Amino acid sequence: MTKEHLKILVLFYSLYGHTYRLVQDVVQGIKAENATPMLRIVEELMPKKYMNKKAKEMKEQLKDIPIANPREDLKDIDGIIVGTPTRFGNMCAQMRNFWDQTGGDWVKGSLIGKPAGIFASTNTQHGGQETTIITTMITLLHHGCIIVGTPYSNLELMEKDTITGGTPYGPTTVAGPNGERMPIENELNLARMLGRRVTKIARKLI
Repeated sequence: MTKEHLKILVLFYSLYGHTYRLVQDVVQGIKAENATPMLRIVEELMPKKYMNKKAKEMKEQLKDIPIANPREDLKDIDGIIVGTPTRFGNMCAQMRNFWDQTGGDWVKGSLIGKPAGIFASTNTQHGGQETTIITTMITLLHHGCIIVGTPYSNLELMEKDTITGGTPYGPTTVAGPNGERMPIENELNLARMLGRRVTKIARKLI
């Protein structure tokens, strides 16, 4: 594989669309660095009968995105970016389910030396964004990844005049108690920069 043909896996879960909105800008960042984003959504675990109308509409919107294969999708990639909503300060069960099936790649060392970034969403401003990203890092470190954060050269982290996500550990967004708030430009900029940064580092590591 040449430096012009990097492949970055963007692995995510989204129930109401907030994480997916960040995904779109992560993908933009990867493409801006002349790499190929490989978009995968992890498999749903929630029975459809428990989903509300908004969740069902989002599932319909995302139906054409390939379902992540935990036995195939970690192979032959140059980097990975993981996006997950927060569930009580941790990654969601759907994302955890994916990683719990990746023992084969862990044994083979498929991700050793590969850069990895993480982004997240929560309902409230202090709803566990940082702990979700940090606890996700632990899984990626066990796989041998090189963790890529969001440095303070991204001035969006210094925003103080509006409610916004964004941490040095990775981009985040605040969805609001009822999911009414979608990511704002400050948060989307951080997502794009994470896509670019992971790709740049992947290119240097080849």
